[in-house]
Amino acid sequence: MQKMKIGLIQMGLKTSTDLEPEAIRDAMNEAHLPMIQQAADQGVQVLCFQEVFNQPYFCPSQDGKWYAAAERVPEGPTCRMMQKLAAEHRMVIIVPVYEETETGVYYNTAAVFDADGSYLGKYHKTHIPQVAGFWEKFFFKPGQSNWPVFDTAYGKIGVYICYDRHFPEGWRALALNGAEVIFNPSATVAGLSQYLWELEQPASAAANGCFIAAINRVGTEAPWNIGDFYGSSYIVNPRGKIEAQASETQDELLVHEIDLDMVREVRNNWQFFRDRRPETYTRLTDGE
Repeated sequence: MQKMKIGLIQMGLKTSTDLEPEAIRDAMNEAHLPMIQQAADQGVQVLCFQEVFNQPYFCPSQDGKWYAAAERVPEGPTCRMMQKLAAEHRMVIIVPVYEETETGVYYNTAAVFDADGSYLGKYHKTHIPQVAGFWEKFFFKPGQSNWPVFDTAYGKIGVYICYDRHFPEGWRALALNGAEVIFNPSATVAGLSQYLWELEQPASAAANGCFIAAINRVGTEAPWNIGDFYGSSYIVNPRGKIEAQASETQDELLVHEIDLDMVREVRNNWQFFRDRRPETYTRLTDGE
């Protein structure tokens, strides 16, 4: 049997948002170090953090101050730190950060480092919301990453970020490209979409015969106070069953071992990929 031990870290903001982004970044990176060590001690092979894990979720504002939170990938300080830790602990680390690719061009990004510390690449968030409380187009350019799948030391993984999860096409594209596990780092609050948290991703896991690991932050963040980030990070299997889940309110490292052989088993049983009819789906891609 091919196993993969996954770790997910959910965490509340540890500083005031009045601080400069660089100071917040350093404090949040430091706050994650004990949990990264705990993950290593428990034999975690693939570790993922929440969306833009070392900053507040600043998108309720339209304040240019937060452009200073963006870093280069993989040259920036956060990626360099995580790259060293990946090599030290023989751990694949998925690092969701705010990225600057050139002056004035910013993405919501997840960088992926293999268990030897090598940089495998990155995913740019594809779908960018622009609604009250989530003014993300002010901060992020929509990505066109071509659905990368990263062939890591422990298995083939993909990344889909937060709002992306509402769009089934991306899950399917990642699965077709070979992803066995798809990670969805998020920042989502109680209210309109909470009931979807345990509906969409289990359904997508079942539809695509893959594991999905969903990560969400916890707590509230002043001065915006748009609601409670409700944690509840979880790992769901290819049958759509949640196998492990974190609390709604606490900083937590969720560790769970999955059986990757289930991917082949479920796909063979259901044969959804065989029975697809993409030639009939042109309405999905023929424009407005």
